[in-house]
Amino acid sequence: MAATKKRPSKTRDNLVYALVWAACFAPIVWLAWKGFNGDLGANPIEKLIRQLGVWGLRLLLVGLAITPAARILKMPRLVRFRRTIGLFAFSYILLHLASYIGVDLFFDWGQLWKDILKRPFITLGMLGFVLLIPLAVTSTNGWVIRMGRAAWSRLHKLVYLIVPLGVVHYYLLVKADHRPPLVYGAVFLALMGWRVWEARRQAASGQP
Repeated sequence: MAATKKRPSKTRDNLVYALVWAACFAPIVWLAWKGFNGDLGANPIEKLIRQLGVWGLRLLLVGLAITPAARILKMPRLVRFRRTIGLFAFSYILLHLASYIGVDLFFDWGQLWKDILKRPFITLGMLGFVLLIPLAVTSTNGWVIRMGRAAWSRLHKLVYLIVPLGVVHYYLLVKADHRPPLVYGAVFLALMGWRVWEARRQAASGQP
Protein backbone atom coordinates (compact mmCIF):
# COMPACT_ATOMS: atom_id res chain seq x y z
CA MET A 1 0.00 0.00 0.00
CA ALA A 2 1.38 3.40 -0.96
CA ALA A 3 2.28 5.65 1.92
CA THR A 4 0.16 8.75 2.28
CA LYS A 5 2.00 12.03 1.95
CA LYS A 6 2.16 13.83 5.25
CA ARG A 7 1.00 17.43 5.15
CA PRO A 8 3.17 20.05 6.84
CA SER A 9 1.99 20.92 10.33
CA LYS A 10 0.07 24.12 10.99
CA THR A 11 2.93 25.30 13.17
CA ARG A 12 5.36 24.86 10.30
CA ASP A 13 2.99 26.66 7.91
CA ASN A 14 2.66 29.57 10.34
CA LEU A 15 6.43 29.73 10.74
CA VAL A 16 6.97 29.85 6.98
CA TYR A 17 4.35 32.59 6.64
CA ALA A 18 6.07 34.54 9.42
CA LEU A 19 9.38 34.25 7.58
CA VAL A 20 7.81 35.46 4.32
CA TRP A 21 6.26 38.45 6.09
CA ALA A 22 9.54 39.24 7.83
CA ALA A 23 11.43 39.07 4.53
CA CYS A 24 8.91 41.40 2.88
CA PHE A 25 9.04 43.86 5.79
CA ALA A 26 12.84 43.83 5.95
CA PRO A 27 13.44 46.43 3.15
CA ILE A 28 11.23 49.09 4.75
CA VAL A 29 12.88 48.47 8.13
CA TRP A 30 16.29 48.73 6.48
CA LEU A 31 15.33 52.01 4.73
CA ALA A 32 13.92 53.43 7.96
CA TRP A 33 17.12 52.51 9.82
CA LYS A 34 19.32 54.09 7.16
CA GLY A 35 17.16 57.21 7.17
CA PHE A 36 17.31 57.44 10.97
CA ASN A 37 21.10 57.24 10.82
CA GLY A 38 21.37 59.74 7.97
CA ASP A 39 22.79 57.11 5.65
CA LEU A 40 20.63 57.66 2.57
CA GLY A 41 23.20 59.71 0.70
CA ALA A 42 23.36 63.32 -0.41
CA ASN A 43 19.71 63.33 -1.53
CA PRO A 44 17.86 61.16 1.02
CA ILE A 45 14.38 61.98 -0.26
CA GLU A 46 15.22 60.91 -3.81
CA LYS A 47 16.98 57.79 -2.51
CA LEU A 48 14.00 56.83 -0.34
CA ILE A 49 11.45 57.34 -3.11
CA ARG A 50 13.53 55.40 -5.61
CA GLN A 51 14.29 52.50 -3.28
CA LEU A 52 10.63 52.05 -2.37
CA GLY A 53 9.82 51.71 -6.06
CA VAL A 54 12.75 49.38 -6.71
CA TRP A 55 11.67 47.07 -3.90
CA GLY A 56 8.13 47.06 -5.26
CA LEU A 57 9.48 45.98 -8.65
CA ARG A 58 11.70 43.32 -7.07
CA LEU A 59 8.76 41.84 -5.18
CA LEU A 60 6.66 41.76 -8.35
CA LEU A 61 9.44 39.74 -9.97
CA VAL A 62 9.63 37.44 -6.95
CA GLY A 63 5.89 36.89 -7.27
CA LEU A 64 6.32 35.96 -10.93
CA ALA A 65 9.17 33.60 -10.03
CA ILE A 66 7.10 31.59 -7.55
CA THR A 67 5.25 29.48 -10.13
CA PRO A 68 8.43 28.38 -11.95
CA ALA A 69 10.13 27.70 -8.61
CA ALA A 70 7.17 25.65 -7.40
CA ARG A 71 7.18 23.54 -10.59
CA ILE A 72 10.96 23.09 -10.84
CA LEU A 73 11.44 22.33 -7.14
CA LYS A 74 8.24 20.23 -7.02
CA MET A 75 6.98 22.34 -4.11
CA PRO A 76 3.43 23.35 -5.13
CA ARG A 77 2.72 24.87 -1.72
CA LEU A 78 5.03 27.77 -2.61
CA VAL A 79 2.18 29.15 -4.75
CA ARG A 80 0.36 30.09 -1.53
CA PHE A 81 2.76 32.99 -1.04
CA ARG A 82 2.09 34.74 -4.36
CA ARG A 83 -0.74 36.90 -3.08
CA THR A 84 1.10 37.93 0.06
CA ILE A 85 4.17 38.93 -1.91
CA GLY A 86 2.02 40.67 -4.52
CA LEU A 87 0.27 42.74 -1.85
CA PHE A 88 3.60 43.71 -0.35
CA ALA A 89 4.77 44.74 -3.82
CA PHE A 90 1.67 46.92 -4.19
CA SER A 91 2.30 48.44 -0.74
CA TYR A 92 5.87 49.40 -1.63
CA ILE A 93 4.77 50.91 -4.93
CA LEU A 94 1.97 52.80 -3.16
CA LEU A 95 4.52 54.17 -0.66
CA HIS A 96 6.79 55.04 -3.60
CA LEU A 97 4.00 57.09 -5.20
CA ALA A 98 2.79 58.59 -1.90
CA SER A 99 6.34 59.68 -1.02
CA TYR A 100 6.75 61.29 -4.42
CA ILE A 101 3.46 63.18 -4.13
CA GLY A 102 3.74 64.10 -0.47
CA VAL A 103 7.45 64.58 0.16
CA ASP A 104 8.75 65.64 -3.27
CA LEU A 105 5.75 67.56 -4.63
CA PHE A 106 4.20 68.60 -1.29
CA PHE A 107 0.78 67.50 -2.61
CA ASP A 108 0.93 69.86 -5.58
CA TRP A 109 -1.68 68.02 -7.66
CA GLY A 110 -1.30 70.45 -10.56
CA GLN A 111 2.40 69.67 -10.80
CA LEU A 112 1.64 65.96 -10.56
CA TRP A 113 -0.72 66.21 -13.52
CA LYS A 114 1.90 68.15 -15.52
CA ASP A 115 4.49 65.49 -14.71
CA ILE A 116 2.15 62.72 -15.85
CA LEU A 117 1.53 64.49 -19.15
CA LYS A 118 5.07 65.69 -19.88
CA ARG A 119 7.48 63.19 -18.30
CA PRO A 120 7.29 59.75 -19.97
CA PHE A 121 8.77 57.81 -17.05
CA ILE A 122 6.07 59.19 -14.75
CA THR A 123 3.38 58.51 -17.35
CA LEU A 124 4.44 54.85 -17.54
CA GLY A 125 4.83 54.56 -13.78
CA MET A 126 1.34 55.92 -13.14
CA LEU A 127 -0.13 53.61 -15.78
CA GLY A 128 1.52 50.62 -14.10
CA PHE A 129 0.20 51.71 -10.70
CA VAL A 130 -3.36 52.19 -12.00
CA LEU A 131 -3.28 48.70 -13.56
CA LEU A 132 -1.98 47.28 -10.28
CA ILE A 133 -4.94 48.59 -8.24
CA PRO A 134 -7.54 46.04 -9.46
CA LEU A 135 -5.07 43.23 -8.80
CA ALA A 136 -4.62 44.37 -5.19
CA VAL A 137 -8.37 44.89 -4.68
CA THR A 138 -9.25 41.42 -6.03
CA SER A 139 -6.51 39.55 -4.20
CA THR A 140 -8.83 37.82 -1.71
CA ASN A 141 -10.51 34.41 -2.01
CA GLY A 142 -13.87 36.17 -1.95
CA TRP A 143 -13.08 37.93 -5.22
CA VAL A 144 -11.95 34.67 -6.81
CA ILE A 145 -15.40 33.22 -6.00
CA ARG A 146 -17.28 36.32 -7.19
CA MET A 147 -15.42 36.61 -10.47
CA GLY A 148 -14.84 32.93 -11.16
CA ARG A 149 -11.38 31.42 -11.37
CA ALA A 150 -11.01 31.90 -15.15
CA ALA A 151 -11.96 35.61 -15.14
CA TRP A 152 -9.85 36.23 -12.04
CA SER A 153 -6.83 34.59 -13.68
CA ARG A 154 -7.28 36.66 -16.85
CA LEU A 155 -7.40 39.87 -14.82
CA HIS A 156 -4.26 39.00 -12.88
CA LYS A 157 -2.35 38.42 -16.10
CA LEU A 158 -2.13 42.23 -16.16
CA VAL A 159 1.02 41.73 -14.13
CA TYR A 160 2.68 40.66 -17.40
CA LEU A 161 2.14 44.26 -18.59
CA ILE A 162 2.71 45.98 -15.23
CA VAL A 163 6.22 44.60 -14.69
CA PRO A 164 7.66 45.78 -18.04
CA LEU A 165 6.03 49.17 -17.46
CA GLY A 166 7.86 49.28 -14.13
CA VAL A 167 11.15 48.26 -15.75
CA VAL A 168 10.88 50.96 -18.44
CA HIS A 169 9.81 53.51 -15.80
CA TYR A 170 12.96 52.68 -13.83
CA TYR A 171 15.17 52.72 -16.94
CA LEU A 172 13.96 56.18 -17.96
CA LEU A 173 14.27 57.45 -14.40
CA VAL A 174 17.96 56.66 -13.87
CA LYS A 175 20.41 59.06 -15.45
CA ALA A 176 23.65 57.10 -15.43
CA ASP A 177 23.75 53.44 -14.40
CA HIS A 178 21.12 51.58 -16.42
CA ARG A 179 22.37 48.14 -15.41
CA PRO A 180 19.83 47.48 -12.60
CA PRO A 181 16.71 48.05 -14.75
CA LEU A 182 18.29 46.05 -17.57
CA VAL A 183 18.92 43.16 -15.15
CA TYR A 184 15.29 43.30 -13.97
CA GLY A 185 14.16 43.36 -17.59
CA ALA A 186 16.27 40.30 -18.34
CA VAL A 187 14.82 38.48 -15.31
CA PHE A 188 11.31 39.29 -16.52
CA LEU A 189 12.08 38.00 -20.03
CA ALA A 190 13.52 34.80 -18.56
CA LEU A 191 10.41 34.24 -16.44
CA MET A 192 8.14 34.86 -19.42
CA GLY A 193 10.29 32.59 -21.56
CA TRP A 194 9.82 29.80 -19.03
CA ARG A 195 6.05 30.30 -19.14
CA VAL A 196 6.01 30.04 -22.94
CA TRP A 197 8.17 26.91 -22.81
CA GLU A 198 6.01 25.35 -20.09
CA ALA A 199 2.78 26.08 -21.99
CA ARG A 200 4.17 24.46 -25.14
CA ARG A 201 5.46 21.47 -23.18
CA GLN A 202 2.06 20.92 -21.58
CA ALA A 203 0.28 21.31 -24.93
CA ALA A 204 2.62 18.75 -26.52
CA SER A 205 2.07 16.26 -23.71
CA GLY A 206 -1.70 16.82 -23.61
CA GLN A 207 -1.66 18.17 -20.05
CA PRO A 208 -4.40 20.66 -19.04
